[in-house]
Amino acid sequence: MIMQRNLFNNAKGPFGLIAAMMVLIVIFTILNPRFGSIENLQNVLYQASVPLIVVVGATLIIQMGSIDLSVEGMMGASGMAWILLSPNTRLALDYGPWAWVIAIGLGVALGLLAGLIHAKLQVPSFVVTLGTWYVGLGIAILLYGNGMLPSLTNETLARWPSRESLGLPNAFWLAALVISVGLLISNYTSFGRGILAIGNNESIARSSGMSVDGIKIGAFTFAGALCGLAGILATMQLGSGSPDIGFGQLFTVVPAAVIAGTALSGGEGGILRSVLGVLLLILLNNGLVLAGVDSDFQSGVFGAILIIAIVAVAWPERGRLKVAK
Repeated sequence: MIMQRNLFNNAKGPFGLIAAMMVLIVIFTILNPRFGSIENLQNVLYQASVPLIVVVGATLIIQMGSIDLSVEGMMGASGMAWILLSPNTRLALDYGPWAWVIAIGLGVALGLLAGLIHAKLQVPSFVVTLGTWYVGLGIAILLYGNGMLPSLTNETLARWPSRESLGLPNAFWLAALVISVGLLISNYTSFGRGILAIGNNESIARSSGMSVDGIKIGAFTFAGALCGLAGILATMQLGSGSPDIGFGQLFTVVPAAVIAGTALSGGEGGILRSVLGVLLLILLNNGLVLAGVDSDFQSGVFGAILIIAIVAVAWPERGRLKVAK
């Protein structure tokens, strides 16, 4: 019976999300025909590219029954490191591909630190990643300093995310590549299956000989790498460095994953569904803007709709929800 219920939920989830997006598209297009234009849908995919990258790693961690609050800090640190090592208005440096390696490596280091503390010292992920958030933010602020605002001087880099290939922005194609890698890892590797096993029952996973600590550390490290990549992409989109480059991303990716059916208690959900959740939220936000909702009310309306959606999804599983892991 339980297996049948899980199969049914997994099957209906994506279709429900797609149906919800179709309804939003119809409603907002009626309110403003510009919403349904090809140009605006391309813009939606461009806006969604950064949270789509972040949500891949966040979903794997939530599937373990853990949480990662360090997203914004790691994005800020990696983004600032990258722009200072790329052609910019402050420093006469150009490390080329090594700027990417170093910046993503910084995200890997912060993710690895969080994973080690969480797995080896048994500190709740909520506490560890909150601390990692501020460590990353501190690094970003130190790199930002008090000097001239570092802005990109390489036009090719600055315009790459918004340029289109096959009719879609390059930023979205990068996100699509990350999503594909995430799906391969999640669905076709022992690491991905281990994440679900830990989320379902960590004690059984340990007793079966699974390297629970190693999987946890690997998940946080992978998520850190993706936050580093997302920080670089967001910095390219902005065209200048900012410690707050990741501002608001956490409050998009976690609700998106939950709305899409990735249970906070672990063991359920998936990357593809989280991707649909992100697109749903970005469509909603974009639609509110084009519908002419006053900017003073947009956050309130968006938050109210978000609360209703999360409650509707989480209520049937309220008995399983837990935060300690």
